[in-house]
Amino acid sequence: MSGPLVVAWALTAVFAALVLPCVLRLVRLDYGRQGAAVRNGDLAELLLVVAMIAMLSPVGGPIPAAGWQAVLALTAGWFAVSWWKGRRSGHAACGHHAVSATAMLFMVTFMPHSEVSHGPWLVMSGPGGGSALWLSLVFGAVAGYFAVDSVRAGVLAARGTGGESGQVSRRVCRVIMGAGMGYMLVGAAL
Repeated sequence: MSGPLVVAWALTAVFAALVLPCVLRLVRLDYGRQGAAVRNGDLAELLLVVAMIAMLSPVGGPIPAAGWQAVLALTAGWFAVSWWKGRRSGHAACGHHAVSATAMLFMVTFMPHSEVSHGPWLVMSGPGGGSALWLSLVFGAVAGYFAVDSVRAGVLAARGTGGESGQVSRRVCRVIMGAGMGYMLVGAAL
């Protein structure tokens, strides 16, 4: 039991460290120049980082799973509509945030909830009860998406392409978030 607990604490610390660059981007960037889509993406990134902390933390969180389900469903819907409306103008980040929020919503909904005094949060022991094979396949496919996206974002961050303010920070956060999401989804798929 100490192995998964150590991993949970380590991942909680990593995601807690991502809060700072997310907040700094929100405070420092010129959204008048970069546009509302970048601001909304940064806000979504901060929300998803906080949700990851709450899901991974061994001590749980103050918001019950139903609260996160509502927040994540609204976030997924917002970014899906934003992506759909701006799909011709290259709003791919909106689509990624919609996929991320939907994946987190699925994890909060379908992963088993802890039966010990861990609060209302999830345990990383795979799909619960009589869950179907389809759920494992969905989790596995989405984990593959996040793995590919993390590698792609990592390559772009290493190249340092894109002179926009905060772009490298945004890509590094995307790498870490994607790797963490992939880890949780693989754990849920098994």
